[in-house]
Amino acid sequence: MKLKSNVLNQAVKFALATTTAGLFISGSAIAADAQTTTKVNKNLEKIAVVGTRSAPRSIGDSPVPIDIIGGEELSKSGNTDMLELLKGAIPSLNVHSMPISDAASLVRPANLRGLPSDSTLILLNGKRRHRASVIAFLGGGINDGAQGADISVIPSIALKQVEVLRDGAAAQYGSDAIAGVINFVLKDASEGGSLEVRKGEYYEGDGDTTQVSGNIGLPFTDNGFANLSFQYKTADATSRSVQRFDAKALNDAGVPDIAPITQVWGAPEVNDDISIFGNVGLELTNNSEFYMFGNYSERDVRGGFYYRNPHTRPGAYSNDGGDTLLVGDLTGDMSGNCPTIAIDDNVLDNPDYINGVANNPDCFAFNEMLPGGFTPNFGGNITDASLTIGTKGQFTDGFLKDVYYDLSGTVGYNESRYFIYDTINASLGPESPRDFSPGKYEQLEKNFNFDLSKGFDFGLAYDVNIASGLEWHEETFTVISGDEASFIAGPLTDQGFGIGSNGFPGFKPSDAGEYSRRNYAAYVDIEAPFTEEFLMGLAVRFEDYDTFGTTTNYKLMAQYHLTEDLNIRGSISTGFRAPTVGQANVSNVQTNLSSGVLVDSALLPPTNPIAIQLGGQELEPEESQSYTFGAVYTLGDLFLTVDYYNIQVDERISQSDKIELSQADKDKLTASGIPNVQNLAQVSFFTNDFDTTTQGVDLVANYSTELLNGSSTFSLAYNWNETEVTRSTIITGPFKVSRLENDLPNHRATLSWAQQWESFSAFTRVNYFGEYQGVHVDYDETAKMADAAVTLDAEITYFLNESMSFSVGAQNLLDQEAEKLDFSGASEFIPNNNWGGQYYETSPFGINGGYYYVKATYTF
Repeated sequence: MKLKSNVLNQAVKFALATTTAGLFISGSAIAADAQTTTKVNKNLEKIAVVGTRSAPRSIGDSPVPIDIIGGEELSKSGNTDMLELLKGAIPSLNVHSMPISDAASLVRPANLRGLPSDSTLILLNGKRRHRASVIAFLGGGINDGAQGADISVIPSIALKQVEVLRDGAAAQYGSDAIAGVINFVLKDASEGGSLEVRKGEYYEGDGDTTQVSGNIGLPFTDNGFANLSFQYKTADATSRSVQRFDAKALNDAGVPDIAPITQVWGAPEVNDDISIFGNVGLELTNNSEFYMFGNYSERDVRGGFYYRNPHTRPGAYSNDGGDTLLVGDLTGDMSGNCPTIAIDDNVLDNPDYINGVANNPDCFAFNEMLPGGFTPNFGGNITDASLTIGTKGQFTDGFLKDVYYDLSGTVGYNESRYFIYDTINASLGPESPRDFSPGKYEQLEKNFNFDLSKGFDFGLAYDVNIASGLEWHEETFTVISGDEASFIAGPLTDQGFGIGSNGFPGFKPSDAGEYSRRNYAAYVDIEAPFTEEFLMGLAVRFEDYDTFGTTTNYKLMAQYHLTEDLNIRGSISTGFRAPTVGQANVSNVQTNLSSGVLVDSALLPPTNPIAIQLGGQELEPEESQSYTFGAVYTLGDLFLTVDYYNIQVDERISQSDKIELSQADKDKLTASGIPNVQNLAQVSFFTNDFDTTTQGVDLVANYSTELLNGSSTFSLAYNWNETEVTRSTIITGPFKVSRLENDLPNHRATLSWAQQWESFSAFTRVNYFGEYQGVHVDYDETAKMADAAVTLDAEITYFLNESMSFSVGAQNLLDQEAEKLDFSGASEFIPNNNWGGQYYETSPFGINGGYYYVKATYTF
């Protein structure tokens, strides 16, 4: 018997609203009798309505694995960063702390299923979210060169739920959905709201964080809603550092102005972090509605950088490794007769320095301005904004009668304006300022979508749902030059002094430019319930890019109910990820460590002549093939899913290894306009240089029961993930291969217990992190397999009345320490710990230790 038309219409209407987000509703779940209809409605709630603690996190009637993290679960964490909130709820998601990582410290990348951040598509209310303008030049191996969306701007208080599609979905959404899809669903209530104040700090007494957030639902005429949210946050910096060996030696030798900690490893300082989100809906007629949502977010971030030793820093203090001092002749005609000065324990005590530099107005060394060296601070202002406007509904007459439609347009913008403080443009000598604005990157994206969906009677068990649509996308990446002092070649350039703001030289006017790409797509999705037990789905998508041409991808999925309580599911698909416009065109000069020594390296476009000479070529899309197979089992209040996945990615895009420059290379770079070439040690570029196979298992289990005179929900989530580099070249290098394969733990798990009483609630989560490769300062001799670890999170809430509640909690309650650096057996240079770190920066649970917080919430 066919499903009644009104029930089917509601199901199809919901399918249309979510197929643009790629969340399929199982047609096999639809049945004619009341019992099955109730089951459908229950499953729809698991997708469309905020999940309660007693509801499963995964959708049992979906042919592909989907996790649901409700807004309430997100709120039960001490962390205020959305990345950290998701990491605690999704074991296959990893996020590194990224200290001293250039722009990656400002917008941290996240890894789903061991793939880089730009291999996961981010959606907001089912619509494609724009990328950040930040490219992770120092991305910790896996994310080198990644350009993903900025998830951290999304406040948890604005969310109804987060939907995580753990399956390749490029055939449904296009580029970036190789690892999966994360869809952030905004609240849509037309009344009520909440106000929350949260305060916390780390056990070490730093990282003080204050957050105020609120949400309110308002009626928008009699037939609509306007749901508004805001979040304001400040966070102090943290430090998990010890004094550098070389700085201690300088201090012991009597060199002045040596800071107690010259190089800080820790979380950056965040100021005036504000996010405003709005979600508006209005019923226009009985068969159509209008919707609009968007955000404005802005924050200032400032963090540490590498210490510049006053005896050895190239381009500022010495160009021969600290044997002799770099001295500049200020006369303009080289008549100052500046001496060659040997460097000993304290060059300031050297009579040649005292007489020939300190007391000679014609000669200059930066030891006069900055005798103890200097440590730049790198930061930026990050601005993010988006707006989506659309209409959806059902055609009531004509050729398209009973067809559901969704027409929308989206614009997204992200700007990162960089600042570097307490540094120098050495080529300007004593006239150098100390603070610089090196320029900014902008990312602008526009999308237009038109989607259709209808159920058709082909004589199968139930109606076949067919959805199709068109999409147009434009992406623009813009480089804007910095202030003149940040890039200018000053009068001491020819004497070996470095050009530009030391650590992050400014973008020259010749670097500035606007780079755009357009593409359009057409897709078809079909779901066919052949029997009451067996469902199959097919998606095919065609995309045409104006840069590299066309690509066609497919996805085939199926689900079969073996029994009432057990069903199996699986999918096979192809996918792709287009190189970003930024990756194809950006150039940059970075300061990084090479074999433990601080050097400058240039990132060049892959089509630059030097890059081509070293193996670079125009970027091509990544291509993927993936398949999953799993099972869903329900027994009373126990819900269990197990899914195996295998993702093969060919021609992966990443930043090449840093390649040492010959003098001939430097001469060519000089001719092509690259500044400060003689002080450059290395170059790199983006390349399609390796293939990988990633496989793993996801297990999710939930159980609800009455316990301790209250209601209890237990949740277990486990992920095993393993990546193997199946093809690479010398451009990638063996250490990068090791980082791709070993930096993330192969095993991660969470076990949570949520307990509810009349006036109290409690939440406890145990987090397991398996062994991983500990790496510090991207140096192969620091690499070591680090031990597995367990952390504990807990929160207790007291409900004073229906409106007020007070919570106290802790993240990493037992203060589990990250793996300490162990350089035993490595080169003689390493045991001196010449970088000031205590812990491996690849620690999967961070390096800051335990964090406690209090929270007050007013609900109305």
